[in-house]
Amino acid sequence: MKFGGTSVADVACIRNVAAHVKREWDAGHDVAVVVSAMAGETNRLVALTAASVPRPDPAEYDMVVASGELVSVGLLAMILQSSGVPARSWAGRQLPIETSPDHTKARITHIATDGIEDGWKERQVAVIPGFQGISPDGRLTTLGRGGSDTSAVAVAAALGAQCDIYTDVDGVYTTDPRMVPEARKLERISYEEMLELASQGAKVLQTRSVELAKIHSVPLRVVLSFADPTKPDPGTLVCSEDEIVEKQIVTGIAYSRDEAKITLLGVADEPGIASRIFGALAEANINVDMIVQNISEDGRVTDLTFTVDKADLENAVEALKKGKEPVKCRKLLSETGVAKLSVIGIGMRSHAGVARTMFEALGKEGINIQVISNSEIKISVLIDSKETERAMKALHAAYGLETA
Repeated sequence: MKFGGTSVADVACIRNVAAHVKREWDAGHDVAVVVSAMAGETNRLVALTAASVPRPDPAEYDMVVASGELVSVGLLAMILQSSGVPARSWAGRQLPIETSPDHTKARITHIATDGIEDGWKERQVAVIPGFQGISPDGRLTTLGRGGSDTSAVAVAAALGAQCDIYTDVDGVYTTDPRMVPEARKLERISYEEMLELASQGAKVLQTRSVELAKIHSVPLRVVLSFADPTKPDPGTLVCSEDEIVEKQIVTGIAYSRDEAKITLLGVADEPGIASRIFGALAEANINVDMIVQNISEDGRVTDLTFTVDKADLENAVEALKKGKEPVKCRKLLSETGVAKLSVIGIGMRSHAGVARTMFEALGKEGINIQVISNSEIKISVLIDSKETERAMKALHAAYGLETA
């Protein structure tokens, strides 16, 4: 069972978490709980490091920001004990949760489960901090923001257990219900679809955790933590495609307003030019998403458009203009007022016409498509950010997702 920051925001919330844990313990299950820091606490700790020194030592930074989870595990263990549930808290180094030595962005390499399983023999609940581990040289490490989901899935994989992610939503929806009120909660969704939704902007689960669940075949459930502990909601199960009997053509629609568009006009149309452009961005550690190149009419110059994360735009432009090998073009244009919409579904593998439906729906709304990209189970388009809500409603209706 994993509980995020909003689920453990204060003592009252932690008591609610304890009630959920006690329900499972009373049912006879062996339980391990992974918790995040209390809501806002990690941000507070990050701000403290920033106020202390301009460039914190990564190892000491990890020591500071990982302390929030230790408070959560101690409080939850105490409250569980007071309710009659044997529980003990662990630090990441005590199990241990072994990681790579990459401070602030470590990856889990191994989790020792002997302590948890020994406790289970005595019906003891293990309360484990998310987001943290220990490096080969014995230093505390963190997994990067959102790493508690990854911690939980890794613990579940090591124990051969199901992983229930308790959060502030009651499951995975066909799209954001705050934007499209007709959005419908899904009973099941495949790992592949959840990965696409997460990577294309859905905030329900962290991408790394879904990847890990898929690799180790860990069943994931997304559950509402604020539901009545005596009447748990089934939430949404994230599972293998083979466990989904009836596969919808389109399962969900995701959006992201964190995109920025760069267009290079008048780039030399010659072998190796794309390698130089995207090599410069790779050296600056900037990920590129959608890419479109125009056909060269004269065989000499062409135009190239691609998207990057909005936060990386300034660095991307600098890398292209002032890198080791500046990119030569007639003009470089950049824009932030764009949004990416993605239609996702494993049923797209065996059905034609998904793209046509998307383009027709947007065309009827007078919404211009700037860039298109696709994969086996996804079609993404880039549009004006101001059109996002209207486009989402039109696509949701066009694919009949409210009644599927």
